[in-house]
Amino acid sequence: MSGLESLYQELILEHSKRPHGKGLTDEGGAPSGSITATSHQRNPICGDEITLRVRLDDADVVREVSWEGSGCSISQASASMLAVLVDDSEDGMPRAQASALIDGFREALRSRGTIPIDEETYGDAEALSGVSKYTARVKCAMLAWVAFEDALRRAA
Repeated sequence: MSGLESLYQELILEHSKRPHGKGLTDEGGAPSGSITATSHQRNPICGDEITLRVRLDDADVVREVSWEGSGCSISQASASMLAVLVDDSEDGMPRAQASALIDGFREALRSRGTIPIDEETYGDAEALSGVSKYTARVKCAMLAWVAFEDALRRAA
């Protein structure tokens, strides 16, 4: 295993052991004018599950992502990495930007390694680039992102 692959593996394990955004926020505690939506997704192949909640403000900007889940380290780390991306957006993440982020992540993971995940755009989620070579693991990495996409659709 190369040094970079080892680093990526450590990053995935770190997010899996110390996940960001884990613990669903209370829907009733959202500020007035905001919208919350929840999506539950399950990977029937391996049994991974994610329930993700998104909160958007009245300007259609994603302000918060929280989640609960169980499953492999890849699915849990991916959810954590997604939560960090949203949390690190200083002024929130406009819905259009969130949708583009999901589309780009999906395209990279389905590319079988031909499209790298950009660290500038995806931060720690770049560590999931190697997953694209293993089709069975792509669904694990995509689970939280599919839940995020569905929650955004429900919040419309």
